[in-house]
Amino acid sequence: MAKIVVQVDHCKGCELCVEACPVGCIEIDNEVLNKLGYHPAKYKGTGCTGCGICYYTCPEPDAIIVYKKNEREAA
Repeated sequence: MAKIVVQVDHCKGCELCVEACPVGCIEIDNEVLNKLGYHPAKYKGTGCTGCGICYYTCPEPDAIIVYKKNEREAA
């Protein structure tokens, strides 16, 4: 069980994380504009495996945080 958190005001909506996510759990939030005027990425709420590909693909420092629980914490 894992999840990502997008720091909305750091995201420039480049969609690299959306394209890189192997399970498709990230999308662009077309209903929100951040302080820079971009539609940021958002976590769909389920499906994240904690692989971190989105984190490593993102060109913006600190825009994506990946939280991964180990099996003992998930129980």
